[in-house]
Amino acid sequence: MNIFSGGGLTNYSLFAMGVSPFVTAQIVVQLLQMDIVPRFVEWSKQGDVGRRKLNQATRYLTIVLAFVQSIGITAGFNVLASMHLIKTPNAQTFIMIGILLTAGTMFATWLGDMITQRGLGNGVSMIIFAGIIARTPVGVRQLWQENVTDASKGQMWQGILFIVAVLVLVIVIIVAVTWVQQAERRIPIQYTRRATTSGSGSYLPLKVNVAGVIPVIFASSLISTPQSILLAFQKSHGADNWYQVMSRIFNMQTTEGAILYTVLIVLFTFFYAFVQVNPEKLSENLQKQGSYIPSVWPGKDTQSYVSHLLMRLSTVGSLFLGLVALVPLLASDIWGLDESIGLGGTSLLIVVGVAIDIIRQLDGLMMKRQYVGFIQDDALEAHEAEKQED
Repeated sequence: MNIFSGGGLTNYSLFAMGVSPFVTAQIVVQLLQMDIVPRFVEWSKQGDVGRRKLNQATRYLTIVLAFVQSIGITAGFNVLASMHLIKTPNAQTFIMIGILLTAGTMFATWLGDMITQRGLGNGVSMIIFAGIIARTPVGVRQLWQENVTDASKGQMWQGILFIVAVLVLVIVIIVAVTWVQQAERRIPIQYTRRATTSGSGSYLPLKVNVAGVIPVIFASSLISTPQSILLAFQKSHGADNWYQVMSRIFNMQTTEGAILYTVLIVLFTFFYAFVQVNPEKLSENLQKQGSYIPSVWPGKDTQSYVSHLLMRLSTVGSLFLGLVALVPLLASDIWGLDESIGLGGTSLLIVVGVAIDIIRQLDGLMMKRQYVGFIQDDALEAHEAEKQED
């Protein structure tokens, strides 16, 4: 949650919650579209109008989740021995803090919407991206002080070698993440209509990691939300057996928490892959366009073929995401590496994924600009030719 807020939770600022409640609300709304709430299912089939209705429902749910989470976190921190945040812990104070932090979350969400409409890529992902990048220099300085500045002369060189090893590991992870994020399976497409200019080189690209970094963000949000709510019950139920079990399950530093985190990433990868690439709608669109996949019958066979292919691709993508997300947890257990550096597997997945999206958006805008310039130049030349003829 501190990553999502760009370090705001550490300072407990107005934006301490960041966009985490909005991400959680998106998860819930998308889950409810899977034949759970008929109205949401109907809206998901109504195009832009339905999408606006779903976005509005997501906003309302974000307000509720942000208010509940902010009160839960505040109450949890207040009962800790070393964190007496509130001098007068009464209902009025908690409600006021909940309203303020909820307002900060909604303002950050609004900024994300503005970035999406007028900027590059997904605005919420950009805010998380900026938060990770902003915290990286502080984490690197902390790593240098712990291993070099505060170390003795005999251990200084060991600390330098350790930092070099960490940097090499980070570079390897970046290269691997970029390679997998860019990898795709190209399904050949053929057209039955003569009027279509597309030839044998037409294909339908399906990425190995169709879901991108969304499953990692979803899993992190679902782990952090119950963990923050449990803080409110630490003083009254800290010694109870159920509290100890729940604390271990929703703590990524434990074996149980790491397993749950990986399982959630795998499940959300499969879920979001089928949300992004709906095989039924894809099959219908191919039929409407007069196109088909060679050696595959249109309709149900095409749907089954794409579903089977998505399952295979998502298996590879989910295992890769789970492995990369576990790297910082393993590094923390083996080397004692502090995750606040912001260069862990989860952070790198988000940074690389958002960076690739920004590059793709820039390439698209530059190509569009070149086409517009080409058309304008042709129009200008034609106009000049007409003037000369006159």
